Amino acid sequence: MNGTTYIDHLAHRYGVQPEGQLNPFISRHDGQLYLDERICLNALAEQYGAPLEVSYLPLITKQIHQMQTYAAAARTAAGYTGAFVYAYATKANFAEEVVRTALQSGAHYETSSAADIIIAHQLWRQGVLPADRYMFCNGSKDLGYRKAILALRDAGHELLIPIVDDLDELAYLSSHCHVPMQFGVRVRFDIGDVDPDHPGGERFGLTHSEIDSAIAMLAGTQHRIVLYHAMVGSQIEDAHVWKIQLSAAVERYAAQAHKLPSLHMFNFGGGMPTDSYQLDFSFDCQAFLQTLMTALADACAEHGVAHPDLVGEFGRYTVGSHTVYLMEVGAVKAGRGGAPDWYLLNGSLMVSLPDTLIVAGQQFIILPLDEWHLPARPVRLAGRYTCDTDDFYPRPGQPPLLLPNGGEGMVLAFFGVGAYQQMLSGRGGAHHCLTPEMRRVIIEADGDQLVVRETPPQHLSDIMSVLGYNNATLDLGSRRDMQTAERTTVRSFRMPVKRSARMWKRTRPV
Repeated sequence: MNGTTYIDHLAHRYGVQPEGQLNPFISRHDGQLYLDERICLNALAEQYGAPLEVSYLPLITKQIHQMQTYAAAARTAAGYTGAFVYAYATKANFAEEVVRTALQSGAHYETSSAADIIIAHQLWRQGVLPADRYMFCNGSKDLGYRKAILALRDAGHELLIPIVDDLDELAYLSSHCHVPMQFGVRVRFDIGDVDPDHPGGERFGLTHSEIDSAIAMLAGTQHRIVLYHAMVGSQIEDAHVWKIQLSAAVERYAAQAHKLPSLHMFNFGGGMPTDSYQLDFSFDCQAFLQTLMTALADACAEHGVAHPDLVGEFGRYTVGSHTVYLMEVGAVKAGRGGAPDWYLLNGSLMVSLPDTLIVAGQQFIILPLDEWHLPARPVRLAGRYTCDTDDFYPRPGQPPLLLPNGGEGMVLAFFGVGAYQQMLSGRGGAHHCLTPEMRRVIIEADGDQLVVRETPPQHLSDIMSVLGYNNATLDLGSRRDMQTAERTTVRSFRMPVKRSARMWKRTRPV
């Protein structure tokens, strides 16, 4: 790039400076890259090496509280009298520490499967899921999912709301539940109203005539329909388009609530965009919520009904930013025919970042930990731990990735990996080309301290066992000895917290 440094590139492309805040959760001070102004990623890379997964749970709390603040301001500005209900869509990340943090931060619960309900049932019995939290049950419900819903409702969870995806679900649940059950109905959008980038969403929900049938089915029973669900897409960054797609649903809700007094919740679904994936991200969440609340208030006034409680299901928004992968460039290989050179990573992109293959145009924020003073050049990233031609990034049609001309030994930070990546690639077991899972460091708040929990990298013997190989026949060394060696190479944890006198506690590796 004619001698343009990486710092110059960032300033020109994103308008950010080499020191200070890069986006709401990434900053750089004294040449060191920080997560949420507290966690020095350079220090963690020096401490643990790479590849490394860093999960910083206080960012989940920050996201939830920020959206609740936006909603409170929007309610005031719109004169909106309905409550705001923030639900965490657990399918984005099922990890225990993630779900627990979201609940402790005030989130309600949204499920998508029988296993999800079983987890929630256990958390409710343990008191982790408070009794005053709603549980919204989405998705197509097979027999196992239906029975899990009934078991939780029969056990006494009163704020359980199955959102009906077809009339068979409603018939089964309403006839087998011996106590009053609250239901939601999800509207099935017409083809032209569905986000073309997410056409799979068209299959969910009930047509308008089926919603009328659902109301008729419950008439005269102990059960009630209380929620109207309108889900139009995912990561919708154009608020005007979102408003247009929701406008018909807002009007239909108000008209339906006039005929059905039990209906008092409007669920606009997921799709709230997040700043996890682009340094130059821009979306006014508060303005969007104010626009939606104003539209609901106007429709309700026209039909003479109360403002509904407004429900949002936040998956990517809740957890996308809390996890970072640190991966090292293990080798550099020249491109062919004028194509950019390859930075070959000691890891696998298609295993660690499956959304690069699954979601068209998916981008991630990728920043080097150091060497920002070097000239920038276009490169392609590829995983060394697979032998697969699809294991590269950026994908075809995406803009080139510019990084410092540093090459081998450079450590890159991949942001925005906290949602869906592990849920899609799986945790534990065997991955593509037997790529081992990286060391994991989990950091969570405990009062004024940060507690650090460490999981060693996946051992080859564990992978072989899952695949059915007899470890005794393989020269893998002693699993116990290998793990002990891993642990003893880790030095005492230092405090990579910017300008903070807070102490760290460290738990034993798990």
